[in-house]
Order: sequence, then C-alpha cells, then structure tokens
Amino acid sequence: MTRRDLVVALIAVSLTLSAVAATSARGPVLGSTIFDWNSLTAVANQTGAVRKVVQQPTATLDELEIHITTLNPGATPHAPHQHPDEELLIVKEGTVESLVNGELKRVGPGSIIFQAANQLHSIRNVGSVPAIYHVIKWNSPGMLKAR
Repeated sequence: MTRRDLVVALIAVSLTLSAVAATSARGPVLGSTIFDWNSLTAVANQTGAVRKVVQQPTATLDELEIHITTLNPGATPHAPHQHPDEELLIVKEGTVESLVNGELKRVGPGSIIFQAANQLHSIRNVGSVPAIYHVIKWNSPGMLKAR
C-alpha cells in the first residue's frame, strides 16, 4: 500500500463517516403511517388550540411538519410574516381570511391555501365560530442548514 493509497482511503473513510453522521443527526425517517384525529391532543393557546401531528424527516425531505390549528373567532395566530419554507393550509371548518399575493381573500371549508416561499402571508378567523385548518410545511434537502 502506497502513501497515496493510504490518503485516498482516509479521505473515503472520512467522507463516509461524515455522511453517516449527517444522516443519523436527522433522526428517524418517517415511514407510511396514519395520524388518527381521535389520538391528536389539542393544546390550548392564546388564540385557540393546536394539535401537533408530526415534525420529522422523510425519505425525501429534511423535515415534514403537520399541525392542526383551531382559531377562535376574530383571532390571528401571528402578524403577517414570511419564511423560506412553503406551506399548505387546508380549511376544515369555519371561515378564514388569508393574505395571499398582497390581497386578503376569504375562504371556507374544503379550501386550500398555498403559501409560497418568502412571500408575506397571514390568516385570521373572520367567522363567528372557531375555524380549524390543517397546516402542512416541508423543508427540502439543505434548507434547514441555511437557517
């Protein structure tokens, strides 16, 4: 074995160990599963409640986050904001007003709101009953490192 062979072998081992460490640092990869509504616990907050479903890597994403928000009438969970990840909101119950492309739009049950990366957005319950919506966010490979 030459000195060159030893250096190449050490580089290969180093790269392999780095890849293994990066993969194991992500945590367990989410496989196919069911999230039963009846097993999701609502945790009350100032604007209603939240049910945390999952926040975990998948085979193709650094992170998949799903939660379900219950928003009291007139409430908003936060001021208009933006972030590098994209998200879908699926309205289950109630009427919400969402800031999309600089315009406020009202939508009800069954509606889907897509919030693109780095675009200002918000949501507010404009109805007289609690609004419930599902939030699905994801981070593509490398996005969590960029934060």
